[in-house]
Amino acid sequence: MLNYLKQFFIFFTLVTFHFSLAQETSKAPNIFFYLADDQDLLDYGAYGNPKVHTPAVDLLAKQGMRFNNFYTSQAICAPSRSQIFTGMYPMKNGCMANHLPVKSDIKTIIDYMQEHGYDVVLAGKGHVKPNSVFKWSKYFKSVNNRFLPLEDLENYLKNSEGPFCVFVTSDFPHGPYPKNSSYSIEDIFPLPYDRGSFRGFKRGYYQNIKDDNSQLTKVLRLVKDNNLYHNSIFIYASDHGISGKWGVSEQGLRVPFIVRWPGVIKENSISETMLNFVDVLPTFLDIIGADIPSSIDGKSFKSTFFGSQAPIHKYIFSLSTRQNIRDCKVFPIRAVRDIRYKYIRNYNSLEVVSSNYGKNPIVNEFIKIGAESFPNTPYEELYDLKNDPYQENNLINNDSLFSIKEELSKALNSWMKSQSDFLLSERMPLIKPTLHPLDQASKWNKVSDKLNGKLTESDYTLLHY
Repeated sequence: MLNYLKQFFIFFTLVTFHFSLAQETSKAPNIFFYLADDQDLLDYGAYGNPKVHTPAVDLLAKQGMRFNNFYTSQAICAPSRSQIFTGMYPMKNGCMANHLPVKSDIKTIIDYMQEHGYDVVLAGKGHVKPNSVFKWSKYFKSVNNRFLPLEDLENYLKNSEGPFCVFVTSDFPHGPYPKNSSYSIEDIFPLPYDRGSFRGFKRGYYQNIKDDNSQLTKVLRLVKDNNLYHNSIFIYASDHGISGKWGVSEQGLRVPFIVRWPGVIKENSISETMLNFVDVLPTFLDIIGADIPSSIDGKSFKSTFFGSQAPIHKYIFSLSTRQNIRDCKVFPIRAVRDIRYKYIRNYNSLEVVSSNYGKNPIVNEFIKIGAESFPNTPYEELYDLKNDPYQENNLINNDSLFSIKEELSKALNSWMKSQSDFLLSERMPLIKPTLHPLDQASKWNKVSDKLNGKLTESDYTLLHY
């Protein structure tokens, strides 16, 4: 009789546990999205770097799904974030250069999810504007402009009745980099595209990665300690890669993306599906049962979480501008890739710079400086990413690939039209600066005396801000 009662008690306990777990996971899931800043895809243990310290990220990969072909369309901070929050590419949402605001009349993930009862919270680095568009349910600023507001986040999680979508946005491993590091030169693991004296810089970069991993560990502990593990989707990503920042190289655009969803996503699984940050918003809406607006660019990849290998996109598009950043130059780029090949168009290369000149000699000088700053970059590039994943062998003159080049070129033109890209209608537009003017000398920007302060309001293309 005693053994029977003991077995019944064990059975009852297990049934009760599974019932409560089923109830918990059947609720609208909470969503955590942890975003690192300026970290290469290859600088994680889970993505093949044996030297770097990323055990928290690596654990997430074991507990969930690792994506190997996830992209941002612009390898720089604000434009990358704008894609996540709007579901639109940077040219359409307005943040096509760093430090620019999105358009004031668009809706964001905040609006869409709040309409379905979600708090949408930002904890950490913002770097998106205007505030009239980004009306977060709660906004917890970084501590000392550097560290995650973990105390604020903990208080919110303790008192939240849910559901919520929390973006935890780290300032790491973005510089400044510490002079004192626990890593030696010998500790730095060379990546396939590393050139020159990269190891010295990476000592501080590795230290920042280690410190960010410590912050991520604390966030994961908060999730567990507040009994949010089973009914929460946890996503980890970096906004872009530091090695390809500002350009359209794979090492800048391809980002780490890992998703843990207990009871839904198979542990230690991998997806090779090509995806983009614009797909995050529609996927979240799909998960919570909301309609996906036709005005956005992204597509839901919810099916991928359940093991589907069906393609979501035929093409991945990207863009670059060197304006409104340090050492600013006029050198716009547009690019597209399919499952194997990548086509790039450099609109102000030396090959074509003369056709970009207009009537204003001062504007022409800045256009010329932009072209001359990248003397070895041709107008068109074509790469076989299967055999040349880091774009070292330009195949644009390979006649056997002419049809592929034409297909990708047409796809790029169609995308640019859908984005109302000003490069289709203007010769070589200058972007009105919000932080780094082309014509003002500073510690970040060298300008000759004859050009200093010479641009006027009418020299800039008309934009939304």
